[in-house]
Amino acid sequence: MASIDTGTEDLLATLDDGVAVITLNRPEARNAMSGEMNAALQKCLADFELDPAVKCLVLTGAGKGFCAGGDVKGMASSGDGTVGTRTIDGAIHSQRVNQRATSGKLFKMPKPTIAALPGAAAGAGLSYALACDLRIMASTAFMTTAFARVGFSGDYGGTYFMTQLVGTAKARELYYLSDRVSAEEALRLGLTNYVCEPEELMDKTMEIANRLAKGPTVAYRYMKENLNRALAGEVDDCMDLEATHHVHCGQTQDHRDAVKAFVEKKEPVFSGR
Repeated sequence: MASIDTGTEDLLATLDDGVAVITLNRPEARNAMSGEMNAALQKCLADFELDPAVKCLVLTGAGKGFCAGGDVKGMASSGDGTVGTRTIDGAIHSQRVNQRATSGKLFKMPKPTIAALPGAAAGAGLSYALACDLRIMASTAFMTTAFARVGFSGDYGGTYFMTQLVGTAKARELYYLSDRVSAEEALRLGLTNYVCEPEELMDKTMEIANRLAKGPTVAYRYMKENLNRALAGEVDDCMDLEATHHVHCGQTQDHRDAVKAFVEKKEPVFSGR
């Protein structure tokens, strides 16, 4: 396993056998965001998107939490949670750039992404989790939008991701009331894919991540684009894109090797070509 220098202790990163693991590392603050964490996360995600050695990405949190979102205590001491010394227009632009480079990147990156939740995912931290392709929760973890409790409307794409996953009526309830959603309830609602005991969380996560890392890289890239386009696309446009991607996949070595393995009743071995 190779450790990667992120430039800050607020974010840790490793790469092992195709699986990159990014750990939000402010356990004393339930991994609430910091400027250093966000800057490092943006760089890591940009690098991992283009690194052919990275086949799957896992995002998790150190200690007992996943991510508490924005640092509310820091906001209280500064007196402003959004603008600070900047103009409003400057703050809005900075926020847009930051969101697209973090949760937006997790959502659009042409590689499978997994959020592993050892504990609470709140506010923008929940948005990070919902931006990933899959979510795995410890049975003791929970989700909450949290924004209404601090007078915010929500950011980092959470309203979009939540609406797509549970529908607009439930999304409005969860945003307006900011109630906690247990791991079991999250599984019932479709907000998480798996729930396991806390001590089994990373084993289960790495089991899934390793399966994805050994899968057909090109097909996953096109599959993810198809699925993302389907969220808001017109049906003919989506089917046309599927046709283009399907034919492209048919030209890959992975497809040829997998067909041969299927005929021979063997497990396919994918090379990403």
